Amino acid sequence: MEKKKQNKYYAAVGRRKTSSAQVRLYYKAKKGIIVNDKKLVEYFPESELQEEIIVPLRKIDKIEDFGVTIIVRGGGHHSQAIAIRHGVARALVKYDPKLKLQLKQEGYLTRDPRMRERKKFGLKRARRAPQWRKR
Repeated sequence: MEKKKQNKYYAAVGRRKTSSAQVRLYYKAKKGIIVNDKKLVEYFPESELQEEIIVPLRKIDKIEDFGVTIIVRGGGHHSQAIAIRHGVARALVKYDPKLKLQLKQEGYLTRDPRMRERKKFGLKRARRAPQWRKR
């Protein structure tokens, strides 16, 4: 039996609001960033969101050394980009634990805890009351 060549990767999950991103960093194997089986520029046409995703790699000057595959679900484009950034930063810490302090100081390892407030009974939304009528 032949043994298949195993590409080692560093996996992590990033989250924000309702978005969740499964990130895999391949060291010196694949090049480029694939998001939900599409290239990064196809999935995120906005350059600000593309930059938001790769900023942890850029901070440690390793952007050319890694190939990244991402599966992201839920939320909107901005929420997904922040979830991916969180996952990339967490995967980088698995790659090299010495990077933890630098990434933590930049705020990339902190999960944004804000969530949508739930709807309360008797109200139309979380806080929106029905319109009051005098007569």
